[in-house]
Amino acid sequence: MSLIAIAIVDAHGVIGDGEHQPFEIAEDWARFKRVTSGHVLVMGRRTHDAIGRWLPGRTTIVVTRSPGSVVLPTDGRADGRAAGSLEEALALAAGIDDQVYVAGGGTIYEQAWPLLTDLDLTEVHAVAEGSVRLPAIDPAEWVEVSREPREGFDFVHYRRR
Repeated sequence: MSLIAIAIVDAHGVIGDGEHQPFEIAEDWARFKRVTSGHVLVMGRRTHDAIGRWLPGRTTIVVTRSPGSVVLPTDGRADGRAAGSLEEALALAAGIDDQVYVAGGGTIYEQAWPLLTDLDLTEVHAVAEGSVRLPAIDPAEWVEVSREPREGFDFVHYRRR
């Protein structure tokens, strides 16, 4: 199974302040939708709540200490599940797809980091306010395999060595 972290980060790895991500870039959201459609997204409860809805065209697994409290989608446009731990979420995901995206937040990225095979990042050429960071990308562990420059940001793909 490919386990891919997908995130938008500032020049120092900041992904947010614990409530919001610092950047809203339309091209990033469009790419996020295109890349993750048809696959599984794993995210923490606060990230899911910040998005504010279930995302159609993919299976979203919300990791939370209270899986029974998650109101799952019922409209048929989106598939949602809840899991009590990252391990449970990944076991569910493995039964659905062989390409799984980890979409945050900071605690979920940290827990998934040793298991990740790839990083799919939007690296913004700016500094943002926030205390939540993506773990450091160690060049001894990760190799950059592609970079698509844009004005003010780059789409960058890393693969674990």
